[in-house]
Order: sequence, then structure tokens, then C-alpha cells
Amino acid sequence: MFETVLVANRGEIAVRVIETCRRMRIRSVAVYSEADAHALHVRMADDSVLLGPVQSYLDIERVLEAAQVSGAQAVHPGYGFLAENATAAARCAEAGLTWIGPPPAALATMRDKVTARNAVAAAGVPVAPGPDTAAPDLDTAVRQARELGYPVILKTVVGGGGLGVAVVADESELRAKFATVSGQAARFFDAPGVLLERYLPGARHIEVQLLGLPNGHVLALGERDCSVQRRHQKLAEEAPAPGLTDELRGRLARVARQAAEVIDCPGVATVEFLLDPASGDFYFCEMNLRLQVEHPITELVTGIDLVEQQLLIAAGEPPSFDPDEPPKVHGHAVEARIYAEDPVTFRASTGKITKWQTPAGEGIRVDSGYGARDRVSSYYDPLLAKVAAWGPDRPTALERLRVALGQLRIEGPTCNIPFFTELLDDPGYAAGNYDTSLVGRLRLAS
Repeated sequence: MFETVLVANRGEIAVRVIETCRRMRIRSVAVYSEADAHALHVRMADDSVLLGPVQSYLDIERVLEAAQVSGAQAVHPGYGFLAENATAAARCAEAGLTWIGPPPAALATMRDKVTARNAVAAAGVPVAPGPDTAAPDLDTAVRQARELGYPVILKTVVGGGGLGVAVVADESELRAKFATVSGQAARFFDAPGVLLERYLPGARHIEVQLLGLPNGHVLALGERDCSVQRRHQKLAEEAPAPGLTDELRGRLARVARQAAEVIDCPGVATVEFLLDPASGDFYFCEMNLRLQVEHPITELVTGIDLVEQQLLIAAGEPPSFDPDEPPKVHGHAVEARIYAEDPVTFRASTGKITKWQTPAGEGIRVDSGYGARDRVSSYYDPLLAKVAAWGPDRPTALERLRVALGQLRIEGPTCNIPFFTELLDDPGYAAGNYDTSLVGRLRLAS
């Protein structure tokens, strides 16, 4: 096992990785920008190294220098920033460091949505109707959409987090929105081209958690429902997904493992699908080869520390459980992402946190990168915390989450806590009968 791990991230995910390192008696090294000099992840780590300006988390060479001067043997990228950067993984290997994640070739395949789509389709994984090439310009996009039929979803070839996505109902909308999406592709991801797929109204967003073992075997550790989204960005998740038959759960797991067989996939990975609730048909959306933001609910229903498994597998060791008898899902867990943003408009908020009081109690877990007197800046994602609740059944988990959110006190920046009260009061959500259009309906109703 590694003696020292450098955590190449910030906020709650950096804190999350550091906590597991501490439990495993691994020395942790935080990196930080000038804006994060007093951040919680810096205070928690055993050591820390300044990278530089606010965008320096993306500077691969500075991260490598920090690893070398700190004596780290491995780099954990968390999610975001460098986590799915094939160049970063390759540079780590060249520097003699272990990248806690898949090899560069796997990252390169799944980073490009067209390449990923074509690779899994060739392996028999169902994909949404659409062309197998990106549209480099508007004329090509118009032609592809006419052949495909509306509504159509536009996606940047590279990217995530809801950025670079637009749904268009007809050609006039396509002509109006194509320039925006293609501009985001060039500006944010340095990857021109737009992927078109048939849009599936009323779909559910279901994802399967995978764990790739050193021997190449891939385990499925249950699924999550991530359909509560605004602007294609997740707000709340639950595990297991409500209302699925055992047959459908098994099919999702099998197809997810089938997608993973396309690449070399040690450690954690997640295959995301769009599910048609009426027919039970589902289609590959993307495969993320890193820890998901919503991983705590899988940990709550399986009892597995996914960060621990990442560290073990990266070190060439077996997982902490018998892989021939992987833990089964027990109970139900639900998670709310607490953002510094307006609960109605979702406009981001900044400022000093003047009060920070987190809930506690049976089945409650809070992952956070902030505390009282910390400052929320405009430089980074406004995620403040994730509040998760476990219960022996879904109603208990939902009620525990409601109580926990009532105990949560964050003052200073505006937070979206009231949104989750509205969500929990929605009859469709309470019954587990909802899809990706839920937040839009709630906003129209308000």
C-alpha cells in the first residue's frame, strides 16, 4: 500500500479522499490554489502544497511537481479537474507515480462521446438513435437532425456536468442553439464538434456502479436514480432506483458490465443510461471512469468504502471484501446536493459562511468541503455539501432526509435547501414516480 497519496482536487471530494486515507493510515497531501489557502481540505491533510492561481488545479505539471516534492507515490484525482484527463494519467506514469484510476487509453476512449458511443455499440450495448459521427458545422447538424427526427439533444463531444447540452424541438431551435453548444465545445473543452441523438422525453436517468478488480473481473454494485436534474445537472439521487423489477435491474447490471468490457477498467466506474419507463428499454448515455459525486448513497446501501477500493486496487491488492460474494444492496439511501445558489433561479451565490450547522442522527451522512467562516468564491463549483440519508426502506430514508435538511443551517451565501423541501413534498417524487422533467414541472408550478 502507498505511504503517501497526493489528492489532486479540492472541496468535499478532497476531504472525502483524505478521510479514507486517514482511516487507512496513509499520509495525505493536499494541493491548493491561492484562493483556497485556508480551505478545509488543506487544513485536514497531513501536508499541503501551493499550486498557484485559481485555475492551477488543472495544471498537470504543477500537480506532478507537488507529488514529487511531497514524496507521494500515487495521485488521486477525485472527480472533475484532471480525473478524466488521459494526458494527466500518462504523465503520472511517466513520472513514476501511480494514477488512481484507469489507464490513459481507457480515459481517451470514454472521454470522447462519439468514440465511446461507437465502442459500446459495437459490443452490443444499446445506444440512442443517432449518427455515429459528430456534426462539425450547422449544415451537417441540420441534415443529421432531419434524418433522425425531432426532438433532438445536442451534446458537446467532450464534457459533462450539464455543460454543452441543449434539447431542440425543431429546426428553428436547432439553428438557434447549435452555435451556443459548438461554441462551448471549443471554449470549455477544446474539442469541436457536436453529437446529435434522439431526445427521449419522460426518460429516467439510471446509472450502474461498477468496480473493476485487478484480475479484470468487473462487479456491479447496484444502481442509482439520478433523474432529479436542472439544466442536465443532478440535484438529488437515490439508490436503489425505485420501481424497477428485478429483471430490469439485472439487465442494467449485465449491460453495464458489457460496456466496461470494451476497455481496461480497474477501480471504480459508472455506466449511465436513459431508461424509457413505459417500455423498459434503456440506452447508453456515457461511462465515467472515476468516482461519482453521488457515490455516498451506494456506499450507504452496500457498506463499501469506494475510495478504499480504489486505493487497494491501484496498489494491486484485492478489495476489502470477498469478490466471489460481493455485498448486496440493503435498505435505501437518498442524497441532496446542497449548492450555494438561489433555490428558484439556481443562480450561484458567494460570500462568507457565517453559520454552519450540520445534522446528525441514525442513517445520516454529510460530505462537505466547508465550515463556518469559510468563504464561497465564484471561482469554483458552488457545491457546499451532500446530505445523505439511509433507511431500511425508501419512506424511512426520505423522512430521515427531511429531518436532516430541517436541522441543516447554513447562513451567508444563499442555499438551495428550500428546493429539497419542495421536492420531498411533491407527490410524484414521494411515490417514486418521476423522470428528468420533474424539476422543470416544479419550477413551472412555483
